[in-house]
Amino acid sequence: MSTSLESNAVDRSELWGHPKGLYILFFTELWERFSYYGMRAILVLYLISSISGDNPGYGWDESDALSLYGWYTMLVYVMSIPGGWIADKVWGQKKTVLIGGLLLCAGHGILAVDSIYAFYAGLALIVLGVGGLKPNISTMVGGLYAPGDERRDKGFTIFYIGINIGAFLSALVVGYLGENFGWHYGFGLAGIGMLLGQAVFMWGQKFLKGIGESTTDLSPAEQEAKKRPLTRIERDRMMVMFISFALIIVFWGSFEQAGGLMNIYTKQKTDLYVTLLDFQVPASWFQSVNAFFIITLGVPIASFWLWWQHKGKEPSSLFKMAIGVIIMGWGFLFMTAASLQFEAEGASAMYWLVLAYLFHTVGELCASPVALSFITKLAPLKYASFMMGAYFAATGLGNKLAGLLGEWSQSAGELQIFTGIAVFCTIVGLLVLAILKPLKRLTHGAEEGESADLLAQEPFEIADERIQ
Repeated sequence: MSTSLESNAVDRSELWGHPKGLYILFFTELWERFSYYGMRAILVLYLISSISGDNPGYGWDESDALSLYGWYTMLVYVMSIPGGWIADKVWGQKKTVLIGGLLLCAGHGILAVDSIYAFYAGLALIVLGVGGLKPNISTMVGGLYAPGDERRDKGFTIFYIGINIGAFLSALVVGYLGENFGWHYGFGLAGIGMLLGQAVFMWGQKFLKGIGESTTDLSPAEQEAKKRPLTRIERDRMMVMFISFALIIVFWGSFEQAGGLMNIYTKQKTDLYVTLLDFQVPASWFQSVNAFFIITLGVPIASFWLWWQHKGKEPSSLFKMAIGVIIMGWGFLFMTAASLQFEAEGASAMYWLVLAYLFHTVGELCASPVALSFITKLAPLKYASFMMGAYFAATGLGNKLAGLLGEWSQSAGELQIFTGIAVFCTIVGLLVLAILKPLKRLTHGAEEGESADLLAQEPFEIADERIQ
């Protein structure tokens, strides 16, 4: 990963212990996620709403709505592969993020128009826009830190908190506006959020100097590194990354029930009435619970892992990711309890949802920001954005799996799906922990910075590693 070569004159000024560029990317992603999660919070609810009434939707049945949700969320992330490739080979990360943001602004704006053609056109532009922005802005975060900098994981957690401030606000504001005043007002507000994110990114270019530049802007040493064949160590690291993607698919295939199956369950089978306040809680508001917990627990959990590492305990990203999958899976046991209560009483309590989202969040904070950081540590320079794109493509496949599980629940039942997810995630997480040592050997000390393994490499291989 290109980070500190003098020829690129990287801005190294800091604020609160981290590069200033981190906060530009933080606020850019905050507003981009405000737009994405705001739209996601009301998408399925909009599709299944009756075509008549004060706030009409399309009147789709639940299976069709969940199917579209699965395809859409999959494509949003799968497009990160061409988005990463374009950044690596043509435009660079910074320019690709800029163009992706413009496409997102257009897509969200079109969704505000009440037309089926505008609806599909808006979704298509959002898919293209996220594909350009998402993998490359994450890669740029990694580029802010030098190899071996222990602040990298915490920096990704801070960045991740920005994502979820946007998600928290959007589910409350966009969700309330969409459910109570009109779905297209909600879509329009999501578009305004994206415009703000684009403005922040364009304003903050001076703090991102030398980060995410195009191939033509790289120094001769960096350009030469991009032409070299992969070394044995790089090939081993690529293998570990691809193995980790299987874990990512399982994680997001389970976690992303939030926007589909759990969203519908909240709307139809949860008692949302608060007697004390004489208030009916909008179903879409529960999409903000996960984000709220990330905002409040993000720094403590990141600090815990740093303390854990300083105590000499297992510090690897793969360990954290496996633990995250297990904890997230256990969150579905609360949904099992909710389903049992619904079967017995005809409605389930809201606190089951809150507890489920709490465990999902703790699992997410152990796995997701760490996974982003992991990719930037292991990916060879020439495939930096492509591998981040592959990570998000795995996320997309997980989203599609989530949609398929949601569709399956229409015949199998929520109780069976929720319980099955909990059991399967626990088994997968334990399996990764069982093979952790051989997987760590294949990383060749990438998470320890300049490891002793580098001493055994040829001189040109050492140069490659220092450039990353």
